Parts: sequence; structure tokens; C-alpha cells
Amino acid sequence: MGKKTDENKKRILNRYGLIVFLLLGVGLMIIFSAGKIVFTAEGKKWREVGERETIIKDRVILPKRGNIYTYDGKLLATSEPLYSVYMDFWAEGMRKDTLMKYVGDLSVALAKKFPDRTASQYRNIILNGWKLREKEERQLQENATKGSEKKVALRSRYVRILRPDISYVDLKEIRTYPFLNQRSNRSGLIAEEKNARKRPFGNLANRTVGNVYKDLEKGGASGLELKYDSLLRGIEGVKSRQKIQGRWTDIEEIAAKDGYDIVTTLDADIQDVTERALRAKLEETGAESGTAIIMETKTGEIKGIANLDRMSNGNYGEGNPNAFSYMNEPGSTFKTVTVMVAIDDGLITPADSFHVGNGLYQYNGKWVRDHYWRQGRDRGYLTVKEGIEVSSNVVMSKIVLKAYGDDPAKFVKGIDRIGLRKKLTWDVPLNGIEGTSSIRFPDDKVNYWSKTTLPWMSFGYESKVPPIYMLMFYNGIANGGKMIKPFIAKTLLKDGKVVEEYKAEVVNEKMCKDSTLIQIQDMLVGVIENGTAKVVKSDYFPIAGKTGTAQIASGGGYSDYYVSFCGYFPADDPTYTCFVGIRKPRGVPSGGGQAGMVFKNIAEQTYVKRTQLAPEQARIDSTLQKMPAIKSGSWGNSQAVLSMLNF
Repeated sequence: MGKKTDENKKRILNRYGLIVFLLLGVGLMIIFSAGKIVFTAEGKKWREVGERETIIKDRVILPKRGNIYTYDGKLLATSEPLYSVYMDFWAEGMRKDTLMKYVGDLSVALAKKFPDRTASQYRNIILNGWKLREKEERQLQENATKGSEKKVALRSRYVRILRPDISYVDLKEIRTYPFLNQRSNRSGLIAEEKNARKRPFGNLANRTVGNVYKDLEKGGASGLELKYDSLLRGIEGVKSRQKIQGRWTDIEEIAAKDGYDIVTTLDADIQDVTERALRAKLEETGAESGTAIIMETKTGEIKGIANLDRMSNGNYGEGNPNAFSYMNEPGSTFKTVTVMVAIDDGLITPADSFHVGNGLYQYNGKWVRDHYWRQGRDRGYLTVKEGIEVSSNVVMSKIVLKAYGDDPAKFVKGIDRIGLRKKLTWDVPLNGIEGTSSIRFPDDKVNYWSKTTLPWMSFGYESKVPPIYMLMFYNGIANGGKMIKPFIAKTLLKDGKVVEEYKAEVVNEKMCKDSTLIQIQDMLVGVIENGTAKVVKSDYFPIAGKTGTAQIASGGGYSDYYVSFCGYFPADDPTYTCFVGIRKPRGVPSGGGQAGMVFKNIAEQTYVKRTQLAPEQARIDSTLQKMPAIKSGSWGNSQAVLSMLNF
């Protein structure tokens, strides 16, 4: 019995020994295989497969750039998604036999939809993509066999098959085409989304709204797009994806935050009128460039702004922000400044008279000339009021020499008192000194003050004042002496709700005494009724304003002309103020006949649009119903209510 038991034990131990031996053998084989995979070319191959099969990839989620609207909700600039279309010929489920079966039908469908290429060309692009994949596959196999660690660029993973970027609607359509109507891991279809900037109103207010870079991620390049880029662009998000065994899974997402929308002060109708009126006169005169700006007198809101330059093809287009960047000597529109300062200082009255004779006056070896001097007519004496009406350089120079000859600094301090030398920032990005008045001061060490600076400054030379400053000054006259800064960005919206409202900055609560203001206003009406701007007179409402004609400094001398007109309407109840400037017009330069006629055109058409009546029936007055101010809340809801109220 004991012997039998020992034999059984021995048999069991032998069996266990065999099992252990087999297990050790299998273990050694596994270790050997693992080592082979890790340390040999075959191992390299499988490591590359693993790298392809288990990948964590971060993808940037682009925010939607904010919209830019007119004051009444019309879209001036918006973003829409566009897609660049590629094929990945390494897609896991892509099969050669299926591709070859449908490539012909697919190519025909693509050529019909996107005819910039023929069906044959599309076919070649697709077949060449597959051939490239096969070539890359052979290179990978050769490298694996040789144990080479040389990288192979898989260019066939990203082959662009459509030249243009396409809309989402078009993308949905091509996903129904033969072969592309499969899941993306079989068709290899890749649609790379990007945001493109669109302008529903074309080039309307183009320079003011501005442009973005072609690569929208770089943001705004000019205009409002650049000035408010940080608000419009939004904040990027991130989506993390992991690929395991050929399947992509989203593992984390940080949502993108879309940009803010901006509502401007611009009125699409007035903007269109402004551009058309300026363009017509530039084409008529063959001028180099021009600008026109119209603003609401009491609010400071710019309703229309045109900046046109003659392009290389002879046509006119928006190039430079002329309303802000023109750094010209203003000419005769500055005479109103001179008279305002002198009257306000109590040194002259509108009735004071000065001898002008035949329009020639010599001072310190230089001649001051009036525009009529060649006529040889002796005008004798002109009052200050008449000097403004007929735009007499002689009267202006004699005013300042009499009032400030012994103290020229007092005159410039008077200009400072008005606010014309105050440095301001604007809604349009500018360079250097652009957008800032450059007016000399007697002890200025940079700009030399000569013996003739004072009289020449009185009629608009020896200083550089951009159009926006002259507009602001004349608007102050129309606005009861209160100078406010013209502006364009009105409201900031987020998800259709008002989050911030912008209002005009008050530059000067009171430019001058009330008595001075009344006298200045009377003179500006006289310019239209009796003076250099008779052609600007309207049959439908009174206008007040001043003409300007200045020679342009060039190479140490003067050549060509800059003509301008600035004024407001109706003169008895100012609603709008407008500036027009034209640079280098052909023909006889005339602030009234050239710039003034653009002003008149804009004024009368704006008048009609505001009242919705024919000019002969229209009359702007305080009884007209005005659109109520929109407080914080939903922009969309506000628009609906205003529409019901016929606004």
C-alpha cells in the first residue's frame, strides 16, 4: 500500500514538473517575442503602428468673430464658416477597389459643381493621391526590413482636392457624392473649418469698417476691425481627442468664446448718399482724393463717412482714412476760428472795418492776397462780417495783427481755449501725428515761429488741422458752443444683448461766450446768403457754413489746391454737421463750387431721407418723432419693437 502511494506521488510530481516546464517554455517564447518586437525592425514597425493607433491630439476651436452693424441693425461685416476640403488616403477604412470603382463618377460630380477643374483633372488628383499612399507604404516596409529609423513623410494623408474654400451647404452636398458618401474613416474626407469675413453691403464704408488679414486668426488689419480687434476676435477653445485602435474619442473640450458684436452709428442710407455725392464730384474734377463726413449735431454720432482715393486704374476707392489722416493746412475754414477768438477776447466786433483796397496787402516783405486781387477792383473797407462772407485774407491778417501783434501767444491760447489743439483718439487706428492738430506756438522750439506766422495762421496756413477737427469745431458752433468728439462705435453686444454703450466725449462744454456764438452763427449764414457759398444755398432749408481753399505745400513751395466746405443744417435748428474736403481738383479751385456742392447734395438727400418727404414738402423741426434710445437689453427684441413703431 505504501509503495503504491509513493508511485502515485511520483506520477503527480512528474506531471507538475512537465506543466512547469511547458509554462516556462511558453514564458521564454513570450519574452523572446517581446524582445524581438521591442529591439528589432519588426518592433519598430509595430511601434509606429502603435503610435498611429494611440494618439492624443489637441485641436483649436476657432471662435466666431463678432459682427459689425449699422445703427439700425444692418450687417456691415460678419463671419461665416468656410471649409478647405482634403482627402486622407491613409484613412483606416479606405479600400482601393472601392475607390477605383467610384473615382470616375466622383470626378464628374466635382467638375460639375466646381468647374474650375475638369473631371479628368479631379480624377488625376485623386488617383495620384492613392499612388502616393502606395509609394509611402513601400518606403515604410523597406525601412522596416532594413531596420532604418528614417522618417517617411505621409503627404498622402492631406491631399487638397478642391481649390476654393466652400460653404457648409456645399460641404453637405459633396458628402452625398459617390465614394464621399461613406463614413470619413472610409472616404478619407477631411473638411478643415475656417472663418471668412463677409461684407453684405459690399464696399460701403469700407475704410471705416476696415479689413481683416486673409488668415482671420491674425485679426483686424485696419479700421474698426483693428481698433476693436480684441473685442471682436473672441477667445479660442481647445478640443482634445484620443485615437485608440483606429477610433477617435473626445476626451476634453474647452469651449471657444465668440467675439462681441459692435453696433456703429453709421446709417446705411446716409453712408450711401455720402459716398455717391463725393465720388461724383471727384470723377467730375479728376481730383486726387476726397473725404466727406456727416454727423448728428447733438449726439456726435457719425452717420456717414467717405474716404476716396484715385487708384492706379483711375477709379476711386477707399484707401486711406482721409477724414482723420489728412494733415493739410485747412485754408479759409480756419478764418472762423480766428474771428471767434478775437471777438471772444473783446478785441474786435463784427462791425469793425479794415481797409482791403484791391485785395493786396504787404507785410514784412510778403504779400497777402485776396482771391479777387487780379480784378484790380478797389473794395475799400470791409467789416469783419463781410471779411468772413467773402473770405478775405487781408481782413483776417489785419485782425490778428491789430489784436495780437504784440502778444501772438494770446491768440494761440485762444485756439487752445476752444479745444482745437487737444489731442484726441479716434475709432480708426492712425499713424504718428495723424488725427491730431498741429498748431504752432510762439515759443515752440521745433516749429519755427516767424514774423509772418501770425497773419498767415489767421487765414489757415502755418497750421495743420485734420478734417475731423474742423468738423468737430463747426459742430460745436451748431451745438450751442458745446464741442463733442465725433464717434462711430455706438454699442457693444453679447449674445444679442447690450453690454456697453458709448457716447460722445465732451471736449469743451463752452467754446466761447453766448454773444460770440450768436455773432459767429450769423456770419456763417451770411457766407451762404451773400458770400462765397451762394451756390450752396438750398431752396428747402437754411444752411450755415464756410468755404475753404488752400494751396498745398510741396517741395518748399505751394502747388495744387485743397478745397473744403464745412457747415450745418438747418441753420435755424441744426440737426447735422458736415465736412467735405477735396484734394487736387482740376479746373478753378472753389470751396463753394466743388466741396460746397458735395455738401449741398449730401444735405438735401439726407434731409429727404430723414423726413421721408419730397424736399419741397419736408421741414425738419422738433415735432418730428425720433427713435427712442435703446437701453440695455436684447438687441433683437428692441429691433422688433422699433419695427412695429415704424422706426
